[in-house]
Amino acid sequence: MEKAMYQAYGFGYEEYSNKLSKLIEVEQKREKDYQKSLEIVEEVDRNFHP
Repeated sequence: MEKAMYQAYGFGYEEYSNKLSKLIEVEQKREKDYQKSLEIVEEVDRNFHP
């Protein structure tokens, strides 16, 4: 998990869990990625289930 945090966000889990600003940054990025994935699923559904 530590390696994944560094690769995805540029800092480790300890810094993430100890700094509110880092936690907010990560959660905002996750939310943005989640919303984008919902848009992609919606588009695929429209294209394959008219």
